[in-house]
Amino acid sequence: MMAATKWLNSTEERAWRSLQFMQMRLTAELARRLAENSPLSYPDYIVLVALTGRPDGRCRIFEVAGDIGWEKSRLSHHIARMAERGLVTREKCDSDRRGAFVVITRRGRDELESAAPAHVKAVRELFLDGLSTEQLRIIQEVAESTLAKLTTTVS
Repeated sequence: MMAATKWLNSTEERAWRSLQFMQMRLTAELARRLAENSPLSYPDYIVLVALTGRPDGRCRIFEVAGDIGWEKSRLSHHIARMAERGLVTREKCDSDRRGAFVVITRRGRDELESAAPAHVKAVRELFLDGLSTEQLRIIQEVAESTLAKLTTTVS
C-alpha cells in the first residue's frame, strides 16, 4: 500500500522554491562572470577546486564525483575534455586496474589561481556581502546537515 503524499505547506514550499531558484540563478551568474574573465567553464572550476582540496591535487575519479555530486560517467567525460586542454591528467591506479586518479596539472593550477580572484569577488558581491554572520552560520549548518544526509542516503 502506497503512503499518502505529504505535500509541502506554504512555508515549506516558499523556502524550497526560493532555495532552488537562488541556487540556479546564482550558479548561472557565477558561470557567466567566470566565462568573462577566464577560459575555464564553471564545471572546470568546480573540478579544479575539488582537486586542490586533496593532497597533491590528486584523487580517484569516483571521489571527485562524490564531492561535486556528478555521476562518474559524466565526470569521466568532462575529465577527458579537461585533459585535452592540459588542465588535468589521468593516472592509472596500481591497486585497482579499472580505476584511475585525476591529477591537477601546473596549467590547471595556474588557470584556477588566475580565475579565483574574480570568482571570489563575484561570490562576495552576489552572496556573502548581503548576509550577516549569523545567517552564514545558519546556511553552513543547513548545508552540512543536508550534505551529511545525502551522503548516508545516496551511498
